[in-house]
Amino acid sequence: MASGGDRGDESSSDMFRLGKETEQVTLANVSNKHSFYIPNPALRRFMEKITDLIMDEIPKAEYVSLLNDYVESEFFLIDGDSLFITCARELTLQQGQNLHFFYLVERFLLDLTSKGAKYVIVFFKDAEHIYYRTPDLLSLRTALITHLRNNTDILVHTEFSNCLSGDWQNFLEENYPYFLIIADEGLDQLQTDFLHICIIHTLSRRINIVLTSGQQSDAIRIYGYHIHSGYHQWYFFQQGKTLINNLYQSLFTYIKRSSSEACLSHSGYSNLDILTTKASAKITSLQEEIEELRYIVCIAACSLVLEMYTKKKGTSVKKIKRELTLQEAGDLIRMYCLSVVFLQCLPLSQRAQIRLIKNKWTKQTFMFIQQHKLCEYVVLKHLASETSWKIDFSVLPDLSDNLLWKNIAFYYEVEKCKEFDLNIGTKINRDYELLWEHITTLLGKCKIGGSFPLRITSKHFLEKCLTSKDNESKKTFLNPGLIPITNTLVDKFTGDILTDLPFLESDDPVVVSLKKQKEFDELLHWHSRRPLSDDYDRTKGQFQAKDPWALRNQQKLQAYQRFYGHSLEGINSKTIVTQLDKPEKACIDDKKRKKIHKSKAEMIVEENKKRRQAEENKKEEHRWAILSTSIEEKMKENLTSGIKYLQEFLKNCQSASVKCTAEMAALNVCFNMWMEHCDKGRNSTDLNEAVEVMRIIHSVLINYDDLLKETDFQQIGKYLRALGFDNLAATLKYFKDSEDEKKILKMKLSKYAVDIGSSRFQLQFMGHYLIREERKDRDPRVQHFIPDTWQRELLDIVDKNESAVIVAPTSSGKTYASYYCMEKILRDSDDGVVVYVAPTKALVNQVWATIYNRFNKTLPDGLAIVGVFTRDYRHDALNSQVLVTVPQCLEILLMSPRRQEWAKRIRYVIFDEVHCLGSEIGAEVWEHLLVMIRCPFLALSATISNPKHLTEWLQSVKRYWQHTEAKLAQNPTDVKKGAKGKKSVGMQKASYKVKLVVYGERYNDLEKYVCSLKDDDFAIDHYHPCAALTVDHIEKYGFPLDLSLSPRESLILYDNMVKVRENWPGKHKLDPEEFFKDKIIITKTDARQYEKELKEELEMWIKHGFQKEVKKMLWVLRPQPVCAAEKVMRTSFPRFVEKLHQMNKLPALFFLFDTIAVEEQAKNVCSALEEKQSSKQIPGAEKEQLLLTKKRKKIEKFLAVQKDDTKLSRKDDKTITKTAELESIMNRLEKIAEIPSDCTYANDQAVDNEVLHKIFDRTKFMKKHKELQKLALRGIGYHHASVGHKGRQLVEMLFRMGFIQVVTATGTLALGINMPCKSVVFLQNSVYLDALNYRQMSGRAGRRGQDLLGNVFFYDIPLPKIQKLMKSNVPELRGQFPLSISLILRLLLLASKADDKDDAQAKALSVLKHSLLSFKQPRALAMLKLYFLFSLQFLVKEGYVDRDGNTTGFSGLVTHLHYYEPSNIVLVEFLVKGLFHNLCQRSKKRPRLFSKAVMEKLVLVLAHLFGRKHIPAAVFNSKKKFYQSKVFLEDLPEDFAAALHEYNCKIQENFGQFLQIVSTMADMKQEYQLPLSKLDFSSTEKLESELASHLMSCSEGRTAVSPFVCLSGNTELDLLNAGTVNSVILRTIGITAANIPVLSSKMHDNQGRIMPLNAYVLDFYKHESLAAMAQDNGLHEGDAYYLLRDFALALKAISVSLSELCDNKDDNVVQAFEQLSNEYWVKLEKT
Repeated sequence: MASGGDRGDESSSDMFRLGKETEQVTLANVSNKHSFYIPNPALRRFMEKITDLIMDEIPKAEYVSLLNDYVESEFFLIDGDSLFITCARELTLQQGQNLHFFYLVERFLLDLTSKGAKYVIVFFKDAEHIYYRTPDLLSLRTALITHLRNNTDILVHTEFSNCLSGDWQNFLEENYPYFLIIADEGLDQLQTDFLHICIIHTLSRRINIVLTSGQQSDAIRIYGYHIHSGYHQWYFFQQGKTLINNLYQSLFTYIKRSSSEACLSHSGYSNLDILTTKASAKITSLQEEIEELRYIVCIAACSLVLEMYTKKKGTSVKKIKRELTLQEAGDLIRMYCLSVVFLQCLPLSQRAQIRLIKNKWTKQTFMFIQQHKLCEYVVLKHLASETSWKIDFSVLPDLSDNLLWKNIAFYYEVEKCKEFDLNIGTKINRDYELLWEHITTLLGKCKIGGSFPLRITSKHFLEKCLTSKDNESKKTFLNPGLIPITNTLVDKFTGDILTDLPFLESDDPVVVSLKKQKEFDELLHWHSRRPLSDDYDRTKGQFQAKDPWALRNQQKLQAYQRFYGHSLEGINSKTIVTQLDKPEKACIDDKKRKKIHKSKAEMIVEENKKRRQAEENKKEEHRWAILSTSIEEKMKENLTSGIKYLQEFLKNCQSASVKCTAEMAALNVCFNMWMEHCDKGRNSTDLNEAVEVMRIIHSVLINYDDLLKETDFQQIGKYLRALGFDNLAATLKYFKDSEDEKKILKMKLSKYAVDIGSSRFQLQFMGHYLIREERKDRDPRVQHFIPDTWQRELLDIVDKNESAVIVAPTSSGKTYASYYCMEKILRDSDDGVVVYVAPTKALVNQVWATIYNRFNKTLPDGLAIVGVFTRDYRHDALNSQVLVTVPQCLEILLMSPRRQEWAKRIRYVIFDEVHCLGSEIGAEVWEHLLVMIRCPFLALSATISNPKHLTEWLQSVKRYWQHTEAKLAQNPTDVKKGAKGKKSVGMQKASYKVKLVVYGERYNDLEKYVCSLKDDDFAIDHYHPCAALTVDHIEKYGFPLDLSLSPRESLILYDNMVKVRENWPGKHKLDPEEFFKDKIIITKTDARQYEKELKEELEMWIKHGFQKEVKKMLWVLRPQPVCAAEKVMRTSFPRFVEKLHQMNKLPALFFLFDTIAVEEQAKNVCSALEEKQSSKQIPGAEKEQLLLTKKRKKIEKFLAVQKDDTKLSRKDDKTITKTAELESIMNRLEKIAEIPSDCTYANDQAVDNEVLHKIFDRTKFMKKHKELQKLALRGIGYHHASVGHKGRQLVEMLFRMGFIQVVTATGTLALGINMPCKSVVFLQNSVYLDALNYRQMSGRAGRRGQDLLGNVFFYDIPLPKIQKLMKSNVPELRGQFPLSISLILRLLLLASKADDKDDAQAKALSVLKHSLLSFKQPRALAMLKLYFLFSLQFLVKEGYVDRDGNTTGFSGLVTHLHYYEPSNIVLVEFLVKGLFHNLCQRSKKRPRLFSKAVMEKLVLVLAHLFGRKHIPAAVFNSKKKFYQSKVFLEDLPEDFAAALHEYNCKIQENFGQFLQIVSTMADMKQEYQLPLSKLDFSSTEKLESELASHLMSCSEGRTAVSPFVCLSGNTELDLLNAGTVNSVILRTIGITAANIPVLSSKMHDNQGRIMPLNAYVLDFYKHESLAAMAQDNGLHEGDAYYLLRDFALALKAISVSLSELCDNKDDNVVQAFEQLSNEYWVKLEKT
């Protein structure tokens, strides 16, 4: 299924056929008009509506990776018939080649399985009737179902009648599959309609659709078109439910009738019951005598079909089409039996050499074969249902071979004569006669002849095919041979395999005809040997320091960076002083510390310290005496704010005794408030005061146990008794009273009891307050907090100069090690460099500001502490000690031959969000960096599921560098050195250890909620994490590692376990009151242990057969939200925000995945607040405001005149009066404009006006500054990549400061941006909302130090999606295919042009040798070596590299545009051939400008290169109307198309030879097995048979392709086309078509349909409308903007490169690209 791909232009798209039969598989005798089988006009119109709805959805389908987070139990559905027809229509498959067909099916399914997918295949019963008209497909479908069920572990469902049946609905409800893979087009219109009904029904069930069309795969991913389910599909289905049912019944009635007619036509019976009975009798008679399934099916089916031809007139068989006589039928059956014996006796290795016969069956013969296949179907159907005897189905995929049967017929019909009479072989003869004997026995008295001769009639069964492709069969590979290359890098990387490869002689024509670069110079007069600038030079940098204006801007930038950085951390700058001596160890072991004797001076210091501490205590006591009354009053007024005020005091207080006094005082206040609350008649659920009492008791007992007096314990015991916790009070020390006192106290305080057990109370109401286990001892290396043990381990790693992979949850404090590392390097010297690599520009800016604020250091002139380098900006990049950058920019520096000296100064590299190593885009860059750096590193992430594997790989890389640097050290010129070539001061010895540090505990618990509209109000249901699980998931995989429960959720789980299983023996043991018996303080660790034991108990239930109880419990836990229209949910969003505000759940981040929606929702919330304010305004306020404004302007004008009048020496009375009046007007205007507190979410107390204006002032020149300011004043903001960085910083700072409370954002905010909040809300379902992004985004909830509990809300997200997110693990990091032609060219450029060639070569070798893909995979490494060599061959042939490995020609342009391979190479091809010069001719009327026609044609060509986005084939064939855009990109102009075809031929020829040679590395044992079932066809036994040897004599060109695909006549020539590579290549090589840099002008899906390119680039150039992109081109406006921006960036890069390459600045091509680049940017900026 994933075999669709680029097939080049038409002349190359048929290359692979080579005369093979390629008739398209279709269903027979069906009209494609709806009126033919839907007689009701209303139903016909409704069917068209369904089709139109689907055709509207398909253009919006997103082409994405399907298995981003599909691990463990996450499963989806595959429609079995879609799988069947897609593989049956595969263009490399000859109809009737069953084993090849099964190979294609299994290869597709294995591709899914090997990438972690879990799936179920569904064949609907009713669909079987569609195939009765084509019995060969009917038989093949039945064989496929039986094979999958019996020979594989795949779960196959066939019990459902159709997609509308009740049992199917129940299945979907119980299992919640995430999507269904289905075809959008069937074998005819009738089947297409069935598929469309299934699609619309599936979408209506909130299950997504993935199309089979256009699916492709690479080494680690599968891509496909993904259609989101939505409310409108559900609504459409509900409204037309009756019509859909009637429509389906109409379709099925027709199918039943047509299947009966087909049965009558093929067999003479209107149904198959009689045939089934006969087949059963025949099989029963064979059961004892024949064991081989292949022979049983052959005998039974052949005897059944021959019986049809033995019936005489008057018998029950009527209307049967008998095109052949009985004897002619007997001839065919005899040859068929011989072919079956060949299948039984001959190995696949011999059969793969089958001759390709260019004849086809005659029409009469084909009809007979269909009758035979119908009989075969009946036999298979019976065998599949047979239970009385065990059948070996292992040969089921290989029951027949149409090409072999045809070969035998051709031999006996055309070739056999007296002089050429071949022996069939003894064993084959024996088995053949056995088959014929059984067939004739079952036929009874019928005289059909003996087993020999095979032909007794002269009937012609074959006829010649009409084909014009015979000349293509002559095409062959060039002589295999490599051009010799003399290069050290090549020898070191591939030396071990070079001796086994063929090389050309120096006088070989290929070597002699190599391109000389001078030809290009002479042709175009371009000095292409001139080196291009690199991306660093081209990036916009800071202005010259001599410019006063620039200096002022520099000062403003520095001040703002410090201000921005302070908002991130709130700490003051730290001055760093370079240490000239080696620093002492920061942390001394406790045992060693005891042995150190104190000197007299130290003792004096200690005494002074104690005296100062006593003085501080007195000050703190005095401060508490002053504040205690006000704090107590605040607590009584509002407990929550009062407690916050107390916490602030405790945070700043340094005296433990004062803290203890303060908390005991607070305890008294809280308990008194609880008593007052109870006396008034409390609500049973309102226990806030009681919770605070218990929380403070926890705090004082944990923190001040040694400071508490006996009276304090007595007081605490009294409070515990009052709350009803007698058991806890009894455990307190110093607390004892008599029984009488207990009774009296109990009577007095009974009404203050909380009426639940102490343990249950703590779990249910105090879960977020439970004490976390934290260390109390400070670390001298850390000033602002006490680090945990795992954080100290990180600091030790940095101290030892080691590397580490650090995996810890968001907000856990892992980033602190990064800043400690920077501080260490800053202290060590002035020349050492730390590089901080962040995945996004937004995160770069944040880290830049943090470092700016955190560190201060006096450096020599010209040096800076921190610099930044992104693709569009650089500042102090190479003269700073800390560089903050993105991966692509660091790669530019490391691969630049001119930046080696700087690279040698790097002492540490910090990789933040290193899980991006597994992302779809840019992952290879992260891999390059990790293997190229020579210094230690820290790799940080919150989401890596296989950190151990990653660490092992990185350790292997470090071992390489340890060995390499030892060699380099032997040469003094190669030792690492600083900027001046001297060893830097304080530089420590390098360490090559890589440690793994994993910390899994979140500081804050997260609780999840599902939101829905119910009765015009929001229902917010708690979503218990266990509700996301199924019994099957727990049974197979247990609980997901990061599926944690809050203490309250653990209690809910226990209570529900008790409900569903009343006689549960473990009930008492796990009762909270028993489990935490008499425990005053239940810690977070205790709660985690309780959670663990509950989970283990639940797993034991399933193990011991209590699945029903577990299933019931999980169902009870699952919320039942009410479904509402998407539009209603969108318009109700402001009300939802208000609901959160009322619930005190703000500040919150609201995540969407469409930038337009991000802005719209923020504006909607603002509009709702404005409307609310308008409704509260006094009537006439607006009119008054207008009048006062006019009056204000008038007075201001008068005062301005008075001020300018120099004759007035003093203010007169009128001026004074006007001034006072103006002041009064301003006050009144301010009061009118004042926003009421309930009409804004802004927290005015968080930020003063001065800071607010300072932040607003920075954005005053932004296009949207007024909008952002207006929203901010309402406490609202939006954040996405298209907002300028100043606008994003405004939102970030005000949100962190607490002023803004509501922020809508895209996922870019989740990548490390420091914006913690109380709640996270998911507002929009999207394919990009996967397990990884969910964890990144939800991790923002819960501000450490502010929120002890984080909240996650799902707003209009389907339940199946929520379950998927919560139970799926993040995907494993796996290696992607690491090499490309451009990368190899860049490595050669580095190695050949670098000053320090040894260093450059070591880096290049590290990249080549240490890919993650080849780690522990020697076969993969050998394959990559060959790929490298053949890529190098192409570069040499095309003149980019000479035979010494030096880069030449346009290599600079190719490497500069390496992001766009293979378009970068094709662009150069067009340049070299002068095509752009021919195109770019100036206008005669306006010679300075190029005409609109020229520009549009240039855009068309560049859109084919740099704007490649394909549209699903179904859209191209639909009648969909477009309004502003053309949508489908026109073909390339003829000359460009011819040049592209020439390029593709060269690439395909080059890599075809590579595939030919690399095939020798395949695992041939596996290649002779079916991929999934592992059925083995590798028998080495070769029988003596002259006929077999003759029929299977084509050994040439079959060794490099799969033996299974050879059965359809495919050969190695199919490797010359990228469109067929995936289908034919040996699967164990590890290469896909994605690794072949072909750029085909047309792409086809796996059914051969054209998938046109989207013309969005050209359409936008013409109409400049982003709205049209959404309306016509099927692109979200936000996505369209990013795509167009990428195209504009490519244009700019090409334009700059061409201007540098060409000395003539007036060159037409240079000028045309410059004009187009400028025009495109202008158009884009208008949007």
